[in-house]
Amino acid sequence: MSSKMSTVDALRKVLMSGVVAGLLAVPARTHARLPFAGETLSPESDRFMAQDTEQNRRDAEQQVRDREQERKDREREKLDRMQELYDDAREALDDDKYQQAEQKFAELAQLNGSQTDAALYWKAYAQNRQGKKDTALTSIADLKKRFPQSRWKRDAEALEIEVRQSTGPPVNPETQSDEELKTLALQGVMNSDPERGIQIIEKRLASAASPKDKSKMLFVLAQNGSPGAQELLGKIATGQSNPELQRKAVEYLGMFGGNHAANTLAEVYAKSGDPGVKRAVIRSYMISGNKEQLFKIAKDEKDESLKRDAIRQLGLVGGQNELQQLYQSESSTEIRRDILQGFFLSGQSEKLVQVAQTDKDPELRSAAIRDLGLMGKSDLLQSIYTKETDRSLKEEVLNAYFLGGNSHALVAVAKSEKDPELKKRAVEKLSLMGSKEGNEYLMELLNK
Repeated sequence: MSSKMSTVDALRKVLMSGVVAGLLAVPARTHARLPFAGETLSPESDRFMAQDTEQNRRDAEQQVRDREQERKDREREKLDRMQELYDDAREALDDDKYQQAEQKFAELAQLNGSQTDAALYWKAYAQNRQGKKDTALTSIADLKKRFPQSRWKRDAEALEIEVRQSTGPPVNPETQSDEELKTLALQGVMNSDPERGIQIIEKRLASAASPKDKSKMLFVLAQNGSPGAQELLGKIATGQSNPELQRKAVEYLGMFGGNHAANTLAEVYAKSGDPGVKRAVIRSYMISGNKEQLFKIAKDEKDESLKRDAIRQLGLVGGQNELQQLYQSESSTEIRRDILQGFFLSGQSEKLVQVAQTDKDPELRSAAIRDLGLMGKSDLLQSIYTKETDRSLKEEVLNAYFLGGNSHALVAVAKSEKDPELKKRAVEKLSLMGSKEGNEYLMELLNK
C-alpha cells in the first residue's frame, strides 16, 4: 500500500509542478584518496583509483569533442548567416529595392566569406541602379583588386563599361520596359530562328542585365532542345560564367533532363571544386530522379557534407535499395544516422524497425525509434516497447510517442507500466500535450 501511495504522490507532484522531462541527474563519483607514505592500498582502493582515472580520461576526451563541436557550430552559424544575407539581398534586387540590397551586400562583403566577390559585384550593381556611379566604380575596383581571379570579374568589367557609359538619373523600376514581353518575344525568336535567339541570349548573359532578366534568358535557353541551345547551356553549367548563373544552368539541366543533361551534370560534378555547385548537381539529380548518380556520390564522395546531402536526396527519390546497400557498408555512426533519415524520407519503416530492434549502436536505435514516432508507426513502437529491456530505449519510445502526438499510447503506458520512473516519464509528457484523452487520465490521477 505504501508503495502504491508513494507512486501516486510522485505522479501528483509531476502534474502540479509541470516539470519538463529530460533533466539529467549526474551521480557523484566516489574518489579514492591518495595513500600516505609507505601505505599499501587495498585491491578495492586500486579499483576505485583506476575507475576514477578512466572517468577523468573520458571526461577530458568529451571536453575536447564538445569544444570541437562548438567550433563547428559557430562556423555553421556564420555560413548560415552569410547565405541568409545573400538570399535576402538577391530577393531585394528582384523586388527592385536597390538601397536595401546594397546595405545587405555591403554587410555580407564585410564578413569576408566565400561570397565576398559576389557581394561586391551585386553591391556595385545596386549602387549603379540608384545612380551612385562613383561608389559603384569603387566597389568594382575593390572586387578586381582583391579577387583578380574571380569568376565575377568578367561580369564586373561589363558592369563597369555600362556605368562609365551611362548618364542621367537613377533607374525608376516603374518606367522600365516589360521584361515579360521581352521574354515572350525571345521565346518566339527561339522557336522560329534558334540560332539568332541563342546569339541574343549569349549577349544578354554577358552584359550587366538584371538578375531576373538573366534568369529568364537562361530558362528560355533551357527549354529549347536545339543542339546550339544545349551547347550554350552546357558551357554555362561547366563554369564558363559566374557561379550564380552556373548553378542556375545546373538546376535547369536537372529540370529538363535527358542523357545529354545527365552527362553534362556528371562532368560538372567531377570538375568543379565549388561545394555550392556540387550541391546544385546533387539537387538536379534529385529533380531528375537519377538514383544511379546519387548512389555513386553517396558511396564514393570523400567530402562528408556532400556525401550526406546525396544520401538525403536518395531518400527523397525513393532509393531504398541503394540506402540498404549504403547502411550495410558504412561504418560511421553519423553517416548511418543520415541513412536512417533517408529511410524516413522514403517511408521505409521496415528498415527502421530492424535497426530499432537489432542494431548494436544505441544511438542509431534511438534515432530509428524517433523516426518511427514521426511516421506515426504506433503499433511498431508498441511492439518495440514491450520487448525492450533497456530503460533508455523505452524512454526513447515515449519521446517518439510525444513527438508523434500519440497521447493514446502514452496513456496506455502510464496505466500499465510497473516501473515508477517510466510511468512518471509518460505522465510528464502527457502533462505537456494538452490532449483530451491525456487530460482525462491526468484528472483520474488527481482524483485518486
